[in-house]
Amino acid sequence: MADVGQLISFEQHTVARLRAAESARADLLAFARGHSEAVESIHCAVLQALSADAFESMCRGVVAEWPVLLGVDCAVLALTVGKEGFRIDRDGVAHLDPAICERARKGMSGAIMRTVRRGHALFGADASIVQAEALVPIGGGNKFPSGLLLLGQYSEVDPGASHGTQLLEFLGDALAAMMRRWMIETSQKIEGAQPRS
Repeated sequence: MADVGQLISFEQHTVARLRAAESARADLLAFARGHSEAVESIHCAVLQALSADAFESMCRGVVAEWPVLLGVDCAVLALTVGKEGFRIDRDGVAHLDPAICERARKGMSGAIMRTVRRGHALFGADASIVQAEALVPIGGGNKFPSGLLLLGQYSEVDPGASHGTQLLEFLGDALAAMMRRWMIETSQKIEGAQPRS
């Protein structure tokens, strides 16, 4: 006959295992919901940019509308085209030394998400209040815009709340592709308007 002490010990062990399994299931569901929401917000941001009727309006949408769509507090574009550099935020466009943008991208193999005491200098006036940032490289090449998309939060972000950098890299790749499209279309319009000799 089983000892009562052994029976209770077995029951406690089983209950503890069931609680741990339920907790792991709840964590997995929370992650899946968060990941799904992140995917949906990034898709909405890409669709918003695709609907722009000009390069400038696409850039304005990125810095003005993407923060709301992505659930962040601020967005900045730092771009270089040839030997020209530009910093675009909700207040407008400013010239930027292209070397600053290149230094910021140096050594980046992909998107970076991190908690910071102070945001990257490219955030401008918001740098002092940014406590979490994502730096997303935008590839382009010599003829096309390249640089960084910077996304900032004014409060710290729970490290477990991030759903990886792959979604941000997709966002950067999509933005680079749209910028290339606008540049090609613009140059074709200019070439088509040239008088024939």
